[in-house]
Amino acid sequence: MLSQELKKFSNEVNSKIYSDYDLKKSNWFNIGGKTKIFFKPDNLPDLILFLKRFGNKEKIHILGAGSNTLISDKTFDGAVIKLGKNFSNISILPNGVIVAGSACLDKKLSDFALENEIGNFEFLACIPGTVGGGLKMNAGCFNKEFKDILISIQAIDKEGKVLTIPANKVIFEYRKNDLPNDLIFLSASFKGTKKDKDKIKKKVFELKNKKDNTQPTKIKTSGSTFKNPINQSDKKVWQLIKESVALDISFGDACISDKHCNFFVNKNNASFEDMSKLIKFVQDEVQKKTGIILEKEIKILE
Repeated sequence: MLSQELKKFSNEVNSKIYSDYDLKKSNWFNIGGKTKIFFKPDNLPDLILFLKRFGNKEKIHILGAGSNTLISDKTFDGAVIKLGKNFSNISILPNGVIVAGSACLDKKLSDFALENEIGNFEFLACIPGTVGGGLKMNAGCFNKEFKDILISIQAIDKEGKVLTIPANKVIFEYRKNDLPNDLIFLSASFKGTKKDKDKIKKKVFELKNKKDNTQPTKIKTSGSTFKNPINQSDKKVWQLIKESVALDISFGDACISDKHCNFFVNKNNASFEDMSKLIKFVQDEVQKKTGIILEKEIKILE
């Protein structure tokens, strides 16, 4: 049941708000328990009102596509916000700048750029998340990252104040940035270059082929588990895992993909504990063998 305060808020907005909401189906691992509050804002005024009322009272977690998140089986004592479809709009400005809402899927943005004959967005066809998640972790693949095409970000803080942040005011590093953790990204502006449609298609096809040949698809996984240890080793993380760990290891239904050993898989009904044990085991084995401490790329909600 919603508390009195949440019930009052629910009556003032059109957006959906739930209590004790099951998160298991909202992430690619298909693992997880409930959240005390689940809010799906349909529009910016509803989101602003929610943050003004509850931003300083509740722990808040933003959930995008759930393609990079491992969720605890225990109830999350806070609010999970998943931006509604009005936050996934895309538009193009006369100068070739593309503006995309942060709930927009990366693939949808890549497709839109293709249709409008704008290059530099091809790599996004291979990233399974949303624009918001991509900004949060400077997502990338095949030597391209979000920072390479970003002009500015529109965001909102937990007091409900909307801000515009130019890309040159943000320090982006490998899979992270220096922005405050409690900022919620609303949209971003990106700059591409005019490019022949067939050339874009060809590039997307090449990248997707490369990805499909090396990474598992259509299974319960969450992308790269660990970051590449760029300052500690010349080797990629999958090479370190391959050299350090018996790859047939499993904890319950949590196992290592036989296609790419930095992808961990829920074979059937793995629990949060199973997956956490597998992650810890691989970290420990790699550290024992190489001295390198692997840093998680997946986000953990507990």
